[in-house]
Amino acid sequence: MTKNRLDKRIKEVPSEIWLKINQIETLNGQWISGAKLDPQILGRLKRSVLITSTGASTRIEGSKLSDEDIEKMMRGLSVQKFTDRDVQEVKGYYELLNNVFDSWKHIKFTENTIKHFHKELLKYVEKDEKHRGEYKKQENKVHMINEAGESVGVLFGTTPAYLTPKEMLELVEWTIDALENKIYHPLLTIGNFLVEFLNIHPFLDGNGRISRVLTNLLLLKVGYEYIPYISHEKLVEDNKPEYYIALRRSQKTIKKANEDITPWLSFFLDIFLEQSKRAVELLSKENIEKLLSPKQLAVWRYLITVQEATPAEISEHAKVARPTINQALDKLLRLKKIERIGLGRTTRYKKI
Repeated sequence: MTKNRLDKRIKEVPSEIWLKINQIETLNGQWISGAKLDPQILGRLKRSVLITSTGASTRIEGSKLSDEDIEKMMRGLSVQKFTDRDVQEVKGYYELLNNVFDSWKHIKFTENTIKHFHKELLKYVEKDEKHRGEYKKQENKVHMINEAGESVGVLFGTTPAYLTPKEMLELVEWTIDALENKIYHPLLTIGNFLVEFLNIHPFLDGNGRISRVLTNLLLLKVGYEYIPYISHEKLVEDNKPEYYIALRRSQKTIKKANEDITPWLSFFLDIFLEQSKRAVELLSKENIEKLLSPKQLAVWRYLITVQEATPAEISEHAKVARPTINQALDKLLRLKKIERIGLGRTTRYKKI
């Protein structure tokens, strides 16, 4: 794979791609100029995102653990109803992502880093002991996984095992060069790296999860420092059909005469644009963090994650007693943060 092949894929960028990039840059500028969030708030957000991202990234690959299950697990509570493999994969992802969030400034993007990430990702998974941190020695394919964790079809074939070391070396060297010398906008370079990495599928297992950890690392390293506070993985999980479609449409053109990774770039930028919007929204939420008590804050945090909810649902999920729920809802109504829908038993609340 030569520089020309990679250049060809992202040379003529459609105007709608540039529009998304410009919107992201504007939002990043707002974050940089306005990021005065309390460190305690940022710490809480990061802990929450670690749970959410771990749950989402592993469920994309077929895990059954909910965010609540993962939170219990990380607090040392037993989740025996799940398979050892699900628990092992979740633990590896959580610890690896936590390390990236804490140490990204000191982590160099290299082939050795990618292999080390793979080793760390699967360090608890007994079945993967023999190939942790090693490129594949046999062929693999990319499967589309349904809600039950079953394959519903092959998305595309991947690079043969014997060519994988060569193609990974070329891809990583190209990506480092393109980022360091600013040959393209970094989001185009990262988008190209991801689609090519997934096309090579260099490891026997864990490629999708590693690609999402690397997304977090690379976006942090090129200056988007709000990555730990809004889950990228959750947005991908919420748009999983579009994720598979964009990958498939782009992958089937790679190594053909008319390569075109625009579908993937468009999806990747849509997800990151939404992540950026939500990050900037956090800045305006700091005031509400100061105005609310911890229990009122728990009610508010639950309501911003759902379309609407009854007081009983809010009480159950926010772990707050019903009398306190009513007080919290009254305060949020006065602050014009939520609205009431319906009356009596059908009353529901939603964020404005």
